[in-house]
Amino acid sequence: MRRSEVLAEESIVCLQKALNHLREIWELIGIPEDQRLQRTEVVKKHIKEEGETTILQLEKDLRTQVELMRKQKKERKQELKLLQEQDQELCEILCMPHYDVGSTSVPSLEELSQFRQHVATLRQAKASRHEEFVNLKRQIILCMEELDHTPDTSFERDVVCEDEDAFCLSLENITTLQKLLRQLEMRKSQNEAVCEGLRAQIRELWDRLQIPAEEREAVATVMTGSKAKVKKALQLEVDRLEELKMQNMKKVIEAIRVELAQYWDQCFYSQEQRNAFAPYYSEDYTENLLQLHDAEIVRLRNYYEVHKELFEGVQKWEESWKLFLEFERKASDPSRFTNRGGNLLKEEKQRAKLQKTLPKLEEELKARIDMWEQEHSKAFVVNGQKFMEYVTEQWEMHRLEKERAKQERQLKNKKQTETEMLYGSAPRTPNKRRGLAPNTPGKVRKLNTTTMSNATANSSIRPIFGGTIYRSPVSRLPPSGSKPVVTSSCSGKKTPHASRHGANKENLELNGSILSARTLKGFQI
Repeated sequence: MRRSEVLAEESIVCLQKALNHLREIWELIGIPEDQRLQRTEVVKKHIKEEGETTILQLEKDLRTQVELMRKQKKERKQELKLLQEQDQELCEILCMPHYDVGSTSVPSLEELSQFRQHVATLRQAKASRHEEFVNLKRQIILCMEELDHTPDTSFERDVVCEDEDAFCLSLENITTLQKLLRQLEMRKSQNEAVCEGLRAQIRELWDRLQIPAEEREAVATVMTGSKAKVKKALQLEVDRLEELKMQNMKKVIEAIRVELAQYWDQCFYSQEQRNAFAPYYSEDYTENLLQLHDAEIVRLRNYYEVHKELFEGVQKWEESWKLFLEFERKASDPSRFTNRGGNLLKEEKQRAKLQKTLPKLEEELKARIDMWEQEHSKAFVVNGQKFMEYVTEQWEMHRLEKERAKQERQLKNKKQTETEMLYGSAPRTPNKRRGLAPNTPGKVRKLNTTTMSNATANSSIRPIFGGTIYRSPVSRLPPSGSKPVVTSSCSGKKTPHASRHGANKENLELNGSILSARTLKGFQI
């Protein structure tokens, strides 16, 4: 055999060994089958000496690829080891199982990518749980301080005392932390409620016993907060005041009775309802009487709070009704027309507004009361009667009062007309705008010669006093004590009962109402 043939056979053997070695490397580093086919095609092209590649060049290229693959194998193993270390650390902190990468010694690129994603997810979970742990720990410590609570379990000591980074951030531990915080917050809320109740008792006892301000200031420091020492101090103050209350029984009961009367007014209690609480009128100031008053004030207070919205609506109607009646009274007062400054117009606007709003308010209250009565299956009473009956009664009383006032005015006007027809009208009070300057004789003479000469039997004239003189068919004077009436006889007719002139003159003198000569000048008497 020729030597060239021998070399050729040796080259084929070497090539075969190289291909086998490549397949082993591909197997080790986990190259998938499709990539192996591609790489085999590349080797095949080199063997066919495409591009005039020599065997030596092919060997060099293969060695280069092998070196590159060895480098990739080393890098992948290093990254796998690093990811495994990180996974172990995070899993221990989060109390989770380790990531399984399979039995292959060299992971594929896809496997490494999945592993990296898993580790990143663990880091996010750690950050989130750590943040929640820190927040829960801070709130737990605050609650423990507020309650003066010392950690008494291993878990509580781990939470409060241990290093934050050393705490196991498992889901179970996070859940236990949340539960612990809820328990502490519940105890804190209960403490706050107890302390607030004690403060309410203290304030109530202060008011009942009329404790001076300087004594109240002495315990002002414990009137806020809910710590154990604050709770203890509040309880001591309540005990002290309770003892003082027993020593001042009468004073306390009288203070409660004042409060009872206020609630009776706010709840629109009738006298019958007030009388139903007989202990209110007892003078036997004992502890039993105090307990009865305490129970009644609690019952009334709760009753008012339950129906507060309705009572406030009724109170609003009462105030509006009183204001409406006041405007109605002013509207019937004749002196209101002397009002200046625009108050009259303002009052009229308010009265008109109330006339519109009162019925609306009544309708709203009626709807709410109807709903309340359906829910409670009983009547809502005000001053011992149903509210709407009470409202109807008030309107009816107002109508009757207006009718009575109208009849009184008509009767008064009728009597006045009859008196004036019988005796003549009295002079009116001078108007403020006319002034009080004395009239001159010339004006009197003019009045005498002009007005009096044109008067008829039933005409009237305005004298210097600013009033009006009416001629009466019978020239009689009013009863003693009244102002005299001066009449004229210019009509030419003979006045009936002229013989009484002397008697009338005497009556004028006796009543002390004699007119001066200047005033009567020009008048015929």
